[in-house]
Amino acid sequence: MTVANGAHGSGKVAPDRSFLTASVPELVKQLTVGEKIQLLAGKNFWETAEIPRLAIPSVKVTDGPNGARGAQFGKQTAATALPNATCLAATFSAPLAEAAGHLLAAEAKARGAVCLLAPTVNIQRTPLGGRAFESFSEDPTLSGLMAASYVNGLQAAGVSATIKHFIGNDQEHERNGANSIIAPRPLREVYLRPFQIAERLAHPDAYMTSYNRINGTHSSENPWLLQDLLRKEWGFDGLIMSDWFGTYSVSEAINAGLDLEMPGPAVWRAPQLVNHLVAAHKIDPRAIDKRVAETLKWVQKYAKLNPEVVYAPKGPEKVRDSAEERASDAKLLREIGAQGAVLLKNEGILPITSGKVAVIGPNAKAAVVTGGGSAKLRSLWAVTPWDGLEGNKPADVELSYAFGCHGAKFVPLLDRQFTAADGEHGFDLKFYIRGEDGELAATPALVDRWDTSDLLLGEFQALIGRPAEWVVELSTTFTPEQSGVYEFGTTLTGSGKVYVDDQLVVDASKDQEPGTSFFYAGIAEKRGTFKAEKGKSYVVRLVHDSRRPADAKLLSQPIQIHGIRLGAEPLVSDDDAIAGAVAAAKAADKVVIVAGLNSDWESESYDRPDLSLPYRTDELIDAVADANPNTVVVLQAGSAVGMPWLDKVAGVVFAWYGGNETGNAIADVVYGKVNPSGRLPLSLPRRKVDIAANLNSKSARTDIHYEEGIWVGYKHFNARGIAPLFPFGHGLSYTTWAYSGLEVTAPSGEPSADEWRLEARVTVTNTGKVAGAHSVHFYTAPPAETATSLLHPEHALQAFVKLDDVQPGESRTASVVLDKYAISHWDELWETWRVEQGTWAVRVGVDAQTMYGRAEFEVAHDIEWRGL
Repeated sequence: MTVANGAHGSGKVAPDRSFLTASVPELVKQLTVGEKIQLLAGKNFWETAEIPRLAIPSVKVTDGPNGARGAQFGKQTAATALPNATCLAATFSAPLAEAAGHLLAAEAKARGAVCLLAPTVNIQRTPLGGRAFESFSEDPTLSGLMAASYVNGLQAAGVSATIKHFIGNDQEHERNGANSIIAPRPLREVYLRPFQIAERLAHPDAYMTSYNRINGTHSSENPWLLQDLLRKEWGFDGLIMSDWFGTYSVSEAINAGLDLEMPGPAVWRAPQLVNHLVAAHKIDPRAIDKRVAETLKWVQKYAKLNPEVVYAPKGPEKVRDSAEERASDAKLLREIGAQGAVLLKNEGILPITSGKVAVIGPNAKAAVVTGGGSAKLRSLWAVTPWDGLEGNKPADVELSYAFGCHGAKFVPLLDRQFTAADGEHGFDLKFYIRGEDGELAATPALVDRWDTSDLLLGEFQALIGRPAEWVVELSTTFTPEQSGVYEFGTTLTGSGKVYVDDQLVVDASKDQEPGTSFFYAGIAEKRGTFKAEKGKSYVVRLVHDSRRPADAKLLSQPIQIHGIRLGAEPLVSDDDAIAGAVAAAKAADKVVIVAGLNSDWESESYDRPDLSLPYRTDELIDAVADANPNTVVVLQAGSAVGMPWLDKVAGVVFAWYGGNETGNAIADVVYGKVNPSGRLPLSLPRRKVDIAANLNSKSARTDIHYEEGIWVGYKHFNARGIAPLFPFGHGLSYTTWAYSGLEVTAPSGEPSADEWRLEARVTVTNTGKVAGAHSVHFYTAPPAETATSLLHPEHALQAFVKLDDVQPGESRTASVVLDKYAISHWDELWETWRVEQGTWAVRVGVDAQTMYGRAEFEVAHDIEWRGL
């Protein structure tokens, strides 16, 4: 250790940074066996291991794809929430994806992290997948190109991407043990292709393996996947880490090439286990050296890029909330949200510029910013749809509001009517440890307070020493703003009871049913009612016992999770709420209904059962549209939902999950400040049975058969002649667009696979009266007949480009360069990429079912290749 510059006499010393210039091979030689084993797993939940003797630091990682949450699941650091991945993909804008990555890098560094566990590029094989909102698209090319831009934005700013989940985690059902059975061609052309494109164009520095098995072998111990394909065929030279608790072996995973078991401390890579297997010759010590070297190279690279982060004194995570940062971030989020919003239908009702407008719906005044699970975070700020519509309304617009019906899965969290002992919004927490004799300690082991009544309790458990059994009491003072009956609801792990002024209101200690909260570890919500008077104060207590009832069903979680959630709201019947909405609609000139899903409906750990909107939402929209046909529905969801009321409404906007600036982005589109340019990155099916994977979307006695093969998304709808509700690529505008002069410049001679290039261009004209942006989608169509008799999609997306600020009457040329990826398929007989000879064509997609033009080119020689 050396004395820090300017620190003479202060007692402070600078950390030893010799690791930054050290030789990794030499470091590996200097490490003891025990130190090497220590580096094979995380130090804790979010950090790699450190070796102080050799000045090897630990580095920190953070979730997730839509925002850098930081190290806390309980007392989360407030963070910037970006629009979700499908929203970003709907922009069809590579520059916006890169800008999103750049912003996420700044957010990660503020949390003290140099690695973001993102992006998620699994294919939306079914829109009902719990993490579909985290993924970009059903199309592998769109997914790969957006991921590449996202990764480039992150890594150019000095933060490692961790592209995930490698591979086949396209649904959540029994994800730790499910076996994704995928034939070689769809495996290559559909599920590996996004990773392959991102690897070629952006070189992500880390990969995260998936929980599931691929064709019989878990991804984290699959030598073909990690060594033969990723490292040898693709030339990957970075870190491979497991998903959290996604390591299932010692020797198999180390030998297969899994560098890092996460989280730590090690479950599988404990010194005694590893040493035992080395002695048994099940692990070659050289394999350990390789795993350690890969980890050290990665740590060293990002420590060099971020010494101010890695070597900073440990302290609270930072929040980027200066006025300048807030304004810059908000501008980008608002732009992504508005450009990603897809105008699905518009019968002359949008944009709204005047009149009495009734804003109705369960999501209108709710802060729905992202999906659930690893992507969920504490939003630094949140503009609700009502906030945005009210704050940005034109002078001639007059707004009213009606609730409509319930749409949230759980009773809303405690609001500002609930205060802690200090008088601030929130609640007090007391943790009591249960002794070996079964008795609770008389004195709490921890007293704390917080302001969000939805808590994973891992960090609190750590503070009290992770006892086997304990009880936490949450208490708060409730001062209602109106008299009436209030409904209280709780979902939790273990068991619990809710009291209001010592009156038992909710008993969640018996008759439990499995629920979806807390990564599927919580019970189905229990509810109860209490009659309260306006202005009177009541003491509300939730007493949570970590012990589960004796008759509770066994959990299948890889880790024991503890959590509590408590909510309360005035009791309102949906009958009354719908009647109120109808009355409001009749009194208005136009109606904007804001409805959809939220982080409790779409989340890691479980899939959606169907396409339906929650509870009576469809009934609400039907009734309102009957009362006033001048109705626009704004949908918030991360993937497809059903729309049985579609023919009754005048307009539909698919707004996705828009992050912090959700409401402003929605208002920009509804009021016409932004001309919508979003286009669907996935097909919206009419019915669940129309989804290609419908009959094979769950683990069936451990196996998930990907029997639809390459026919995923729009390729399935096109090949089978099924009309979707809205096709991939669909998206309306407040102006009109025309294409002309599609042409290509094809390569001459017989170029090799790596040299093959084709330029395609088309003239795009704004034929309407409003300036706007427009993305142009280029598809390739294979020869009509093939020598191999293989079936191919009639056309497939291969490139896109977005034209910004095209003025009325203006024409622009959109051009792209296509390469070997645009014409190649995986040949299962030759086990190589091949190109069909014959007459090919480039087409421009109005959407995935409607093509403009046909510019033909010839492939007259055999082309085959492997690698990138």
